[in-house]
Amino acid sequence: MNKPKYLYKTEEHFVIYEFISEVPKGRILKMVEYTETATKGVYNLAFGDYDKVTNTINDLSVTNNGDSLKVLATVASTVYAFLDKHPNAYIVATGSTSIRTRLYRMGITNNLAEIKEDFIVYGLSDNGTWDEFVVGEDYEAFLITKK
Repeated sequence: MNKPKYLYKTEEHFVIYEFISEVPKGRILKMVEYTETATKGVYNLAFGDYDKVTNTINDLSVTNNGDSLKVLATVASTVYAFLDKHPNAYIVATGSTSIRTRLYRMGITNNLAEIKEDFIVYGLSDNGTWDEFVVGEDYEAFLITKK
């Protein structure tokens, strides 16, 4: 995606990514982690502020740093990097709240033409089926894989 994004660093397996959200309000360490689910080859995307006390990702924190588009573009860039290293993987993502899931849906919608060049995107309907992503539909989760 050709959007402003933060530089991130990762480790040798390309499953953990971290970057700094840096604006006048301060610097906040963000983390993205891909964890294989019980279904082989399907990875959950976890994202949020890194909590140094608990050594975990806090996916409920609200930092209001004014850089949400840049942060989301950075998270999206980790999807590209992860799938480059794990080309047969599927990534499942959902927001920690319905508002965040809606934000992810809007991000996919706004960039769908570009996303579809490289990926297939599915949405989890409220009836429990995975359908190819359709603009304007509500979804509970999203699934993405390389074409």
